Amino acid sequence: MWFNAFLLALREIRRNLMRSFLTVLGIVIGVAAVVTMVTLGNGATVMVSERISNLGSNLLVMRAGQRLGPSSDRAGSNAFNIQDVQALQEQVVGLKAVAPAVTRAITLVAENRNWSSTVVGTTNEYFITGNWVLADGRKFEEDELTAGRSVCVIGETVRRELFGAVNPIGDRLRVRNFDCQIIGLLSPKGQGGIGLDQDDTVLIPLTTAQRRLSGNLDVSPILMSVNDMADTGQIIDSIKRLMRERRNIAENDENDFSVVDTRQIAQALSGTIQIMTALLGAVAAVSLLVGGIGIMNIMLVSVTERTREIGVRLAIGALEREVLLQFLIEAVVLSAFGGIAGIILAFGACYAVTGLMGLPFLFDPVINVMAFVFSAAIGVVFGFVPARRAAQLDPIDALRHE
Repeated sequence: MWFNAFLLALREIRRNLMRSFLTVLGIVIGVAAVVTMVTLGNGATVMVSERISNLGSNLLVMRAGQRLGPSSDRAGSNAFNIQDVQALQEQVVGLKAVAPAVTRAITLVAENRNWSSTVVGTTNEYFITGNWVLADGRKFEEDELTAGRSVCVIGETVRRELFGAVNPIGDRLRVRNFDCQIIGLLSPKGQGGIGLDQDDTVLIPLTTAQRRLSGNLDVSPILMSVNDMADTGQIIDSIKRLMRERRNIAENDENDFSVVDTRQIAQALSGTIQIMTALLGAVAAVSLLVGGIGIMNIMLVSVTERTREIGVRLAIGALEREVLLQFLIEAVVLSAFGGIAGIILAFGACYAVTGLMGLPFLFDPVINVMAFVFSAAIGVVFGFVPARRAAQLDPIDALRHE
């Protein structure tokens, strides 16, 4: 009975191919939209997490002022110094590396080319906190850090813009009013979590930056890398207690510095993207309901057109449940075909869009199976009314129908 009903359903679908296509169009669009939105959302979530993790290994960023960012509120806040860095290294358990930094935006010059970039004065600990790997050359030597020698390590973007395809190791680079020798080249990392080019940077010794760029001994920010098995929350509390003590902050006063865990930023951004993905998926799922209503309407029309056929089947002994099953299977087959077509369309769309946007293509079998099952369920729900109506037709009235 089931097989015969399935063959009858296929025959009716094949008899009216254009109408069948228009009937399932809403299901195709709905399934494709839901799968595409969820797939792109998952890809965006992974990309944000990867970019945040590229900023550093379990990275904590501490700045003077109560807000983190380029416009940090530092009014009335004392800057950090190298003694603060040493205190963090010696007194806070669980820190893998502590890197002081002095950051300036400066125009660089190499022969007849110039390029505006970010110059960071720091120590070799910076390579650990930022997960930096050298593509060529070496890190700073101890005497270069102590004496403030004019040496630098450059990022891939700076190399490309100032030196082209030439290996710059050993060449000179002019930074504001002094020349530095290039001793290392950083491996490329691409964009960071907030869209900044991480490779557009030049690293110089901290003492060099303090003497030649900032003109003081201030340090900001301080980057800290936490051990993998350590409790980040406890370490942040220890850092705050230590810095409050060193900065003589009264018990009831607010901190005049901020400590931010980049993993929390990643989790917050990922959570926001997932919520937006769910909302967009829910909106896209509305078209599935519209497609289900379309199936119900077309099936009702089909019942009316085939009233005499139904009457003949009932008159020669067909049971009501057999007629009900025939129309129900027809609706399910239509919606299932629409679901398969929607998944195929979504796969192509996701592959194309992720390539254009630079997102990772993450095929999620769960959402694809759920979309297919949901599309088939729509066929059952919205096909039941027409099928029931067909099964309850009176054979005599059906045979008299013109």
